[in-house]
Amino acid sequence: MEDSSEPQLLKEAENLKRRLEDDKSRLNDGEITFMSEHFESIPTLNIKIRRVLKGHQGKVLSLAWSLDKRHIVSTSQDGKLLIWDALTSTKEICVSMPTTWVMACCFSPSNSFVACGGLDNKCTMYPVSMDEDPALRKKLVATHSSYLSCCLFNLSDHQLLTGSGDSSCILWDVESAQMIQSFHGHSDDVMCIDGSPSECGKVFISGSCDRCANVWDIRSGQCVQVFQGHESDINSIRFFPSGDAFATASDDATIRLFDLRTDRELCVYKKDSVIFGCNAVDFSLSVNLQSQTELGHLFLLIVGYRTK
Repeated sequence: MEDSSEPQLLKEAENLKRRLEDDKSRLNDGEITFMSEHFESIPTLNIKIRRVLKGHQGKVLSLAWSLDKRHIVSTSQDGKLLIWDALTSTKEICVSMPTTWVMACCFSPSNSFVACGGLDNKCTMYPVSMDEDPALRKKLVATHSSYLSCCLFNLSDHQLLTGSGDSSCILWDVESAQMIQSFHGHSDDVMCIDGSPSECGKVFISGSCDRCANVWDIRSGQCVQVFQGHESDINSIRFFPSGDAFATASDDATIRLFDLRTDRELCVYKKDSVIFGCNAVDFSLSVNLQSQTELGHLFLLIVGYRTK
């Protein structure tokens, strides 16, 4: 009986999914590309290199800005974690890591600590201090059963959120190094996470090799929304500054914009000349183009691609 009922249940689930998509389509009153046809094109942006930070001897695997926008932390295949003064391009702190594949790093909100981890399956915190060797005061905060792919602090120095190749995300108490909440719902490696700028640390999103972007309630540990559409791994995910939407970057060479309120995909960004995957995506600060176009204030989508 169980064997015969399983195909029937799967068929019913597919039918329900199809009906849900049809209902969403009927409520879709317009596409972004159609609604923006009457707007003028954005003028060509002349982007210039402001600083070149030289110091790593291998491929740079991750980097993050401090909240004061003065410092950058970076990790590389040379096994070093470097903290830079972005204004002067100088290295302030250098830490030798236990593994050469440190895939994630971030600053704490107070800029007093950096957290990092990678193929050692761990997330370790280091103090940002030039008075003593940071390695002497390092603190192990998190341990997964597979590699650590991403990490971020949840609004304060006291809670750390991590994502891993074990397909889970976990919220940790920094002081006790104990798990507060675990998040299970992805069927493959979690590659990226981001916290909502508008929900006071209650919501975060994750992207995975299962090609899904999940929205999580930090308080309950439940997945509250799932967004699909990509045809390959999701490598990067970022909330829109308002917190009402987010963008994803994938190995399928596309960027997709999703809206949380309407529970659907808003737009797909791609170029025929780009054949390799998208590694990173982010939104700019508000750009004032009022003097040049009728758009006024808008946000630019910034994308990083692999070239080979």
